[in-house]
Amino acid sequence: MSRAADLVSVLETAESLVIVCHDNPDPDCLASALALEAIALEQGVETVTIAYGGEISHQQNRAFVNMLDIALRTIEETEIDAVDCIAFVDHSQPGETTELSERVEPDIVVDHHPGEAVGARFEDIRSRYGATATLFVEYLEELDVELTSRLASALLFALHRERLDFVRDPTRREYEAALTVYPDADLETLEQLYGSAFSPGTLDAIGRAIASRTRRGSSLVASAGATAETDALPQAADYLLNLEGVDTVFVYGIVGDSIRLSARSIDPRIHIGRTLNDGFGELGSVGGHHDMAGGRIELGLFADDADDSEVLLEFAGDRLTRRFFDAVNLNDGR
Repeated sequence: MSRAADLVSVLETAESLVIVCHDNPDPDCLASALALEAIALEQGVETVTIAYGGEISHQQNRAFVNMLDIALRTIEETEIDAVDCIAFVDHSQPGETTELSERVEPDIVVDHHPGEAVGARFEDIRSRYGATATLFVEYLEELDVELTSRLASALLFALHRERLDFVRDPTRREYEAALTVYPDADLETLEQLYGSAFSPGTLDAIGRAIASRTRRGSSLVASAGATAETDALPQAADYLLNLEGVDTVFVYGIVGDSIRLSARSIDPRIHIGRTLNDGFGELGSVGGHHDMAGGRIELGLFADDADDSEVLLEFAGDRLTRRFFDAVNLNDGR
């Protein structure tokens, strides 16, 4: 049997399904959830719920949910124990990237990130793919599920965003998937989504990161200052990665009661997730993939040494900068 047929064999025995997104879901995760919802409804699943933890704070992600009219529930308001089938999309490990308890075992797992098998009834983890949406385009095509304009638009936008418009290590499969869904996508909707990328607060944070940047070799560190926009940090990191001669970026800033970290690298010699763990693992919760990573450090580790955010950032920034450059084997003499 094909992978798509294996997926159907699990869904056709269920009357209810909860599709669990990873916390703070992005377009790849949300579009994949929509695709699985379409497949499940085609197979006669009566009730399908898409659930998420964390928050949808990125302005573009909020626009994605609103413009495509995606019905979501928080993990807290979802009765996980009352459903027949639980699916994880764009993540695989129970208890790691979701508010769900690690005791919750999924029946279905579809992901493109590297991860250990979890023993789900259906499990398709392909790290050689650049997006989870790519796998779902293949399923939809093989199962001959109707590709509505809404679903095609969601998948096409996800494919572009996940690979940063195919700049960050796309595979041939992402191009093929994009060609598959392109004829049915609403390009006007996509144009509006691309125009909703930045809030004023995000632009302010990116501006601070640009002004504060410190570079050593091809690596760069910047402060986004204090901001209410959690997603401003990865957006600032993405933007600064466009600087000529820069292949690795680390951005930090204060968001609420913690220092948030975001890093990007297109240097094949650097696994930025491991780099962040080496530099900051003992201070807080950090981690990520080969090309992107993030984390948070509770302010309590630094707050006793400063009274306000500006002084705190100046104090903590020197230590964060030094730790990051040490982690990528750079120092003042290089």
